[in-house]
Amino acid sequence: MSRDSTARVLSVAFVLCVVCSILVSAAAVGLSDRQERNKAEEKKKNILQAAGLYEVDVSIEEQFSKIETRIVDLQSGEFTLEFDVATFDSRSAARDPETSYRISPDLDLAAIKVRSRYKDVYLVMAGDDLQQLILPVHGKGLWSTMYGFISLANDFSTVNGFAFYEHGETPGLGGEIDNPDWKKQWPGKKVYDEAGKTRIEVLKGTVEKNSQDAVYQADGLAGATLTARGVGNLLKYWMGDNGYKPFINKLKTAGLKQ
Repeated sequence: MSRDSTARVLSVAFVLCVVCSILVSAAAVGLSDRQERNKAEEKKKNILQAAGLYEVDVSIEEQFSKIETRIVDLQSGEFTLEFDVATFDSRSAARDPETSYRISPDLDLAAIKVRSRYKDVYLVMAGDDLQQLILPVHGKGLWSTMYGFISLANDFSTVNGFAFYEHGETPGLGGEIDNPDWKKQWPGKKVYDEAGKTRIEVLKGTVEKNSQDAVYQADGLAGATLTARGVGNLLKYWMGDNGYKPFINKLKTAGLKQ
């Protein structure tokens, strides 16, 4: 076969493709366990950051030992032992007809269409006392589904921290939800008023500091109105009656031993 013949070129290309495919597949399989560990560690890091507990020089596992993971049935608002907290994945549960809930359009403020009937929640404990409640939230922005955690103090209304760990919003615009200056406004905000009504919102502009509603409001994002609206809508959904509110109300009345 001629060195420059079409058949030889195609044969060499085919062999290279096969070899590269084998190497890539072997690497993917060989590194899968490490990737899963890294993914789990990154999730724990994001939970700690939302709670304001993350320390760079301390191992994540040591820091996370203060946090207890439980699974909540969102319909009943009660804890469930139906799932293993170590392996439960609410995204997978949302794709399973047996564990998912289709949201009617008039209630779907977060524009997610379907969600898991169950969610993993995180309790920051000091002995037997609950210090913080960390809740996963998600909803549509302009270009992507935004995933984050909101941490509440033990009055279940005061925000201790709020941060996103996954999204595809425009850098410099909607991507400013990652900006530390934007995130630092959240601690101290209130989700509910004294009557228990969900009041938290993201404004189109900036909060008037002297307004009596300022404690329930956060600044919007300049040039990213739709992303900011998505953040506000996902908070209203998840902190409302179709999200965590039944669970929060049960915690207020029955505590952790519900």
